This record gives sequence, C-alpha cells and structure tokens, in this order.
Amino acid sequence: MVSLISTERVVATSKTSATEGRIVWSPVKSLWLFAHVGLGFIAIFWFPQIDAFLLFVGLTAMTVCAGHSVGMHRLLIHRSFQTHTFLEYFMVWLGTLVGMAGPIGMIKAHDMRDWHQRQRVCPPHPAHGASFWKDAWWQLCCTFELVSPPTFIVEERVREDLFYIWLERTWMLQQIPVACLLFVLGGWSWVLWGCSLRIAVSLIGHWMVGHYAHRAGHQGWVVKGLPVQGYNLRYLGLLTFGENWHCNHHAFPHSAKLGVEKGQLDLGFALIQFLQRYRLVWEVKTPASEPTREGLARA
Repeated sequence: MVSLISTERVVATSKTSATEGRIVWSPVKSLWLFAHVGLGFIAIFWFPQIDAFLLFVGLTAMTVCAGHSVGMHRLLIHRSFQTHTFLEYFMVWLGTLVGMAGPIGMIKAHDMRDWHQRQRVCPPHPAHGASFWKDAWWQLCCTFELVSPPTFIVEERVREDLFYIWLERTWMLQQIPVACLLFVLGGWSWVLWGCSLRIAVSLIGHWMVGHYAHRAGHQGWVVKGLPVQGYNLRYLGLLTFGENWHCNHHAFPHSAKLGVEKGQLDLGFALIQFLQRYRLVWEVKTPASEPTREGLARA
C-alpha cells in the first residue's frame, strides 16, 4: 500500500486508502440546492424588483466576502490572522449563511479535499477531474465516501466551542431569522432574493470557481510531485473577492493575502487590511510569514 501523507487535521493510518471509495447521492444536499434554485427562479421571474436585486447583491457580497472568504476560509480554516472572539463569531456566522455547511463541516470538507490533493494519487472527485456536468452533480449533489477513511481531528478550540457546536447543528436553520427580518422589511420578494437566490448563486458559484481553478488557468507556481495543481482565474477578483487566485493559495496556503502579485485584486485581503488598520485583526500572515512549501517552484 502506498504511504499516505497526513495533514494537521487529517491523519492517515496503515489501513487508510485515499482512492478506494464511491460517489454517493446525498438527498439532503440535492433537496437543499434545488429548493433554493427553484425559489430563486421565482424571485427573478415573479418579483423582478430593483430593491430586491440590490439587496441580493449586497447580502451576497457580505456573506461571501466577509463570511466565506475571510471568516470561514482565511480565519477559521487557515488561521491566517487573529481577531477578537466576537468578530470571529460574527464572520463565521456570515459564512454559515452562504449555505454550504456549518463551521466544522466546512473545515472537514476543505481539509479532506486538501488531504486528497496532497497524495501521490488523487481520485477524480476531490480533484475536480470529471467533466463539467458530472463534476457539478458530484460536488453539488453527492459525497465521496472512502472505504477506509483517515481520521479527522478538528482542533479543541473549535470542537469544544459551544457557539460552533450550536452553529454546526443549526446551520440550515440560520436562514430563518434572516428570512423573517427580510419579510418584515420587504415582503416575499426580499426573502426570495435575499435568501434563496443568494444561496443558489453562492453554492453554484463556489463549485464553478473550484472546478475551473483546478483544471486550467494562469500559474505562477507549481508544487512538484502532486497530482493536482491550482490555477489562477484572471479577471474574477471582483466577483470572487480573491478566491480566484487559487494557484497562489496552493503555493501559500497559510497566507491571508491571496492576490500576491501585481494587479491581482483581492477584496477579501482589502477587508482584512481595513480591519487591521483599526486594530480589529492582527498577526496577519503573508507568503513570507512561513517557510516555503516543500516542492514549490516558479512555473
């Protein structure tokens, strides 16, 4: 059996296999996605209102940028900066509103994919190696279940945090208070645009960025010896808040700054710099903050 690499939270044993598994349809993921897609179409065709559209744009930007990109990804998963507990909770809560998973679920999904991509052989599911429509089905409506999976160990500060435990158990229900507030302020149009359409676009958009960022694009660096490389998707910095610079992220996974080269727009890092200016965040990591990743070379 091939010796497998372990990571900080994913620990392989002698029985672990990174390749023996199967794609399993998830009714919950499918129902969640298609329900919001359907309600999102109702929003567009039955309530084509400019105020609802602006609400959709604003809430999507807030939850994806401050929530998913900065709160969930750069802070909770990678600890690329430090902040006050109340601000961490708020940003992670915003990330939960994106509608993908709770905090622990997001860490596990990210780290399992990262673990797979660090092995000598990576299956098509975590590698985004399937065709466009098959990968969409796999990622959005299915799960990849290993026969002999590694052990996932989330750090104590997260797994024993009462707020994160509660958020993990109720992540889908977190949309309810938001929906109630939107209904009071703007009626059903605001609920459909501000919740369902936002969730549908966020889920599909996140998958599409992941799909293309692992297939082709600009490469500033390669990590030698790995079967899966990251690619930068140029001109998408405004829409993805910096998450499009995925080659850079593969090169410097610890860095809070994803747009590391000249002209690479990174609104997520701009938000971090804004918070740093007012001493709300500190110890912000950049590519030079830690030793160079093993195997990293200029493309």
